[in-house]
Amino acid sequence: MSDAGFRSLRYGDERIAFSVRVHPVRRAQRMAIHVEPDGRVVVDVSEQTPDAVVQAAVQRRARWISAQVAAARARLANALPRAHASGESLFYLGRRYVLKVVVDEGRDGNVRLHGARIEVAVAKADTARVQALLDAWYRKRAGGVLAARLAVLAHTLSWVRTPPPMQLRVTKKRWGSCSPAGRLTLNPNLVKAPCECIDYVLLHELCHLGEHNHGPRFCRLLDTRMPDWRRVKARLDALAEQLLPA
Repeated sequence: MSDAGFRSLRYGDERIAFSVRVHPVRRAQRMAIHVEPDGRVVVDVSEQTPDAVVQAAVQRRARWISAQVAAARARLANALPRAHASGESLFYLGRRYVLKVVVDEGRDGNVRLHGARIEVAVAKADTARVQALLDAWYRKRAGGVLAARLAVLAHTLSWVRTPPPMQLRVTKKRWGSCSPAGRLTLNPNLVKAPCECIDYVLLHELCHLGEHNHGPRFCRLLDTRMPDWRRVKARLDALAEQLLPA
């Protein structure tokens, strides 16, 4: 592999653009091709992987890649901008709620779950204020929910002695990551997803503590802990444009 960066190739009447991420510690093993929720194509490879091998692999999967990119673009095209006004749909733990904005000076800053609604009280109608309150509410909920599930799942894995340190960080494209030092970074918006999707992301990152790449051994680890993780991942990918920030 010459270097990381952007590549492209022709598939029929279209050109498939993809980025290559080179992993220095990645041993000789199969590469991984991903289509991100926003339609970006990413190929993870080791330093030893020749450019020609990467191009050939992407060419072989061009039909699948093209279909996945088209589906991602269609989902994004149908996504409506969030106005943070009463009646808008919100999600929490996979369930759909209706936002109700209450103008009440005495309750300004209060956010609560009430039946099928998430109520946000503000002193005056202010979209930015409503968004800030919702973001803070989701972050607080995420801190508790994700830490609790992380502790439960970590306890079931033989290669994890104690739950790894966790931090929250909002990103537009990623649900989580695991640093080489074993620190997990999780997107607080993950708390909007169904519980099985939350567990998938947590297990995915915990498996990186045993195998810090996406090779065959990593997939085997994930297969043993969540045999249907591919279905769950597809479900989460389909929800991405509704759950992640625009």
